[in-house]
Amino acid sequence: MSTIQLDDLLKMPSGQLGEVLAAGHALDADQLAGQQYLGVDLSLPKPLSWLLWKTFCKTFYRDPLDAELRGWNVKTEQRGVDGPIRPLRWRSGAPVTFGHYVVRSKTADRFPLGLDSPSALDYGTRRNRWYDPSRALFTPLVAVNAASMDLLLGQEVVRVGRRAIALPLYFALRHDGAIAETVPVGAGSR
Repeated sequence: MSTIQLDDLLKMPSGQLGEVLAAGHALDADQLAGQQYLGVDLSLPKPLSWLLWKTFCKTFYRDPLDAELRGWNVKTEQRGVDGPIRPLRWRSGAPVTFGHYVVRSKTADRFPLGLDSPSALDYGTRRNRWYDPSRALFTPLVAVNAASMDLLLGQEVVRVGRRAIALPLYFALRHDGAIAETVPVGAGSR
């Protein structure tokens, strides 16, 4: 298959997105470190997507304290998939962040529906407050095209006890350059 672009993913139904995810490639942690991505929701109905958000920013940062590749989501102004990333900010000037995660390579966790993802974002990290519902997420995330970290695809999976439930919610990440701002450990959403 030829190279898949973000526009292609935006047109795909959930079943086809699942096929792309299953055929995806492992993340290259060294290429991701220090980078940010424009996140685009691919599956919420349009009215709900625009009510909540269509776009967001997702970051990847090599933490010098423990060498983990971690990241966080940033709420952004909704400018469409072609606009620049402009973070929403608190009165203090800090970006509005949520859903901190750690990047995991092949894990013992099993994903539902036979998905055997080579990489995942683990939101069950100490960087999220104990009451943050995102702590239940363990999201498979893959590179869409071989040998390229320019376009990534993920699906939301929720852990409920020992079970994993795949939600019909997909998102794409398009490379947007180096991280604009680093968020300290423990600086979750407010």
